[in-house]
Amino acid sequence: MPRVDLAERRARLAIRHRLAPSERAPDPVEAARAVVALHASDPPSVYLAARARTEQGSVAEVEHALYGERTLVRLTGMRNTLFVAPADLEPVIAGACLRAIAPRERRRLERLVQSAGIAPDAAAWLERVEREALAALSRRGEAAGAELSKEVPALREPIRFGEGTRWETTTSVTGRLLSLLAAEGRVARGRPRGSWVSGQYRWMLNEGWLGADVAERRAEDAEAELARRWLGSFGPGTAEDLRWWTGWTVKTTRRALAATASVEVELDGGEVGHLLPDDTEPASPPEPWAALLPALDPTVMGWLERRWYLGEHAPTLFDRNGNAGPTVWWDGRVVGGWAQRPGAEVVFRLLEDVGSEGAAVIEAEAARLTAWFEGTRVTPRFRTPLERELAA
Repeated sequence: MPRVDLAERRARLAIRHRLAPSERAPDPVEAARAVVALHASDPPSVYLAARARTEQGSVAEVEHALYGERTLVRLTGMRNTLFVAPADLEPVIAGACLRAIAPRERRRLERLVQSAGIAPDAAAWLERVEREALAALSRRGEAAGAELSKEVPALREPIRFGEGTRWETTTSVTGRLLSLLAAEGRVARGRPRGSWVSGQYRWMLNEGWLGADVAERRAEDAEAELARRWLGSFGPGTAEDLRWWTGWTVKTTRRALAATASVEVELDGGEVGHLLPDDTEPASPPEPWAALLPALDPTVMGWLERRWYLGEHAPTLFDRNGNAGPTVWWDGRVVGGWAQRPGAEVVFRLLEDVGSEGAAVIEAEAARLTAWFEGTRVTPRFRTPLERELAA
């Protein structure tokens, strides 16, 4: 079995993920394609992840791709998580992930409606309300959730979820139903109501947003294509890495890997990794590089087993639920974390020695990021111990 060592994995990461300066992408669409899709649960992370992989990566460029050309699309994807992906990948992600996610989410919402005592027949009630909501969207063209609920009062019915946990809360049906319809490919998230840091989106019918119905992909074909995309960006990775990243079952993961005809390789630590059959040649290491990546960056969240690039820093740089905070990278590994102070200045702390050259490059990258923010301060949605300390 061929062996791929740490140096090779880190060189591939720098090149494939467009993080080395010589490898940066020409535009936000290619930046997203380099990592399959950008995490979008925390809205600013999309812009920051694109910036880290392009020469400029301005807010205006990303907004143009999202809302002007619509070559990027915000969608529910892997692990029932919000992503921004190249528009041509929407059928692949829908076929590979949402066919399994959407029915589960519908059953979950029906149970919430039933337990809230809103209607004796939760399924029939939801079908009626969603018909009214879709008709209202068709009439209006687009609407925020609050605007839609004025036309469809049933959307304002309260439901409680997370009962018995520290996340227990009460909310209206509006957000849950619109998220379900998005997972089913029937509506799309458009421009936010506020600035680029806002997560309050306007909604449209999906065919109105992309200009046509999204083509269906057979589940097994879509799964194989998504596995190929992941291996091309994140390989070598283990079957367990792919299973976690997609949210698939073990059976689906094995079937998708088999369809790619992947090659098994030995990784440091003895794990068995996978590469595409035409991607087994060693990568040439790029120049030394530094990057300040945002919370939930796709590189940080790309593998389940992260010790080869994260070391022992997880308790400091991740929250208790496994959400990554802002990270500092040097030559293919995480070496610290960063945050913004009240005046929007970017500050960082190194958790290991990177030498004088590394420290100087990281300092310059922090200054570049401070200038890019232009005074806007961003607080990650999922805060981590080091980010909180640095931001104080």
